[in-house]
Amino acid sequence: MRRTPTLLFASALLLAACGGSDESTEADEPPASEEAADEDEPAGDEGQDDASGGDGNDDDATDDGTGDDESDAEGEPEESGNSEKPAVDVPGEAPTELVRTVLIEGDGEPAAAGDTVIVDYVGVRSLDGVEFDNSYDRGEPFPVALGSGGVIQGWEQGLEGAMSGERVQLDIPSDLAYGPTARSDIIRENEPLTFVIDVRNVVKVPDASDAPDGPGVELSTGEGVSETIFTDLTEGDGATLEDGDTAIIHFAYYRGDNGVLLESSWGAQTLTIPYDSVGLLPGLFDGMAGMQVGGRRAITVPPDDAFGPEGNPQAGLPAGSDVIFVVDLLAAY
Repeated sequence: MRRTPTLLFASALLLAACGGSDESTEADEPPASEEAADEDEPAGDEGQDDASGGDGNDDDATDDGTGDDESDAEGEPEESGNSEKPAVDVPGEAPTELVRTVLIEGDGEPAAAGDTVIVDYVGVRSLDGVEFDNSYDRGEPFPVALGSGGVIQGWEQGLEGAMSGERVQLDIPSDLAYGPTARSDIIRENEPLTFVIDVRNVVKVPDASDAPDGPGVELSTGEGVSETIFTDLTEGDGATLEDGDTAIIHFAYYRGDNGVLLESSWGAQTLTIPYDSVGLLPGLFDGMAGMQVGGRRAITVPPDDAFGPEGNPQAGLPAGSDVIFVVDLLAAY
């Protein structure tokens, strides 16, 4: 049975993105603001050994993702064996203000409020280097929407101006972290925190004037196409999208027979989707293969690989009609 989107294609993607395994809700996430943490944490979840409490999404934080036992809080953290995970040189004393130290220079446009910064990170106590969380061992970079209030102020301030490829250390005083609120046995009250963060990508707020003004390819009139085909309207020069990645995209989709626009994400939020054969429509999965970040691609999909032979008449897509997707790949990680 083919998917029938409830709010057209965007909703179908969002449902797919939220329909993964339950394991994703068990993972730790970067340090949320106290407001976001208080809203997201389920009642009764106390003594959590992480710095998260959620990020304003539906993922509730649980126990520390590093696998450390509670006894590890009293000694040096165990080595993970992950060669990408950076060592942290802690200040050894409580910082009185945010200290931002660039360890590796990045390039590109600096991040600003409204942008999404894709990061890997390791977090430790500033006083003794005891680790409480990291994303490297999970293999899951994390997107941070700057200015949304979803992370602690030390991150909001410290990631502003970050560039793709940058490695930065943030030594954060407790008043820009969790202040007098103890998060766990590891993150105690008035605990200063130190993070080393690798900036994988900076996704700038797209300019609405860059929205496509049509499918950009020949319409599939007559019998339509027999298989998914695609044309690169703009060649990307960033990372290549791979199976299993998370993709951040803008999209528009059109009737294949007459080019009428059915839906567009331009003027709204970008979409974060799982790029895999389970989470996406078959034609979109096949058509996005090999895209590079920064690229725009027109993908013409026959009914069987889109919404099915019945189409979606309520959305303006009649039975038997091809669909043309225009996808901008903004980030892949």
